[in-house]
Amino acid sequence: MAPASGGWCVYMLRCRDGSLYTGITTDLKRRTREHEMGRGAKYTRGRGPFELCGFKDGLTREEALRLEWRIKSLPAAKKKHVGLIDDGWEEMDENPEYRRRPMA
Repeated sequence: MAPASGGWCVYMLRCRDGSLYTGITTDLKRRTREHEMGRGAKYTRGRGPFELCGFKDGLTREEALRLEWRIKSLPAAKKKHVGLIDDGWEEMDENPEYRRRPMA
């Protein structure tokens, strides 16, 4: 499972402690290497090794940022569902249950 070249990618990593991290990149291989070397996001430092749970590529930067925000807004149980089930990313786009409700 490798992302297509070009464009932006949203990815989800499972950390050694079982927590999930979601990020965006234009080069998934490079970015996962950075996480493994401790040069990735502050959250992932000291939490490796990592398992790639899922990714969605072929996005514009705006689409990737929007999807990343939506995933990070989900409760942990739903994040696990999105990252581990085939077509979970598409399900997020189609299912209103995954849309963040506006704050009152």
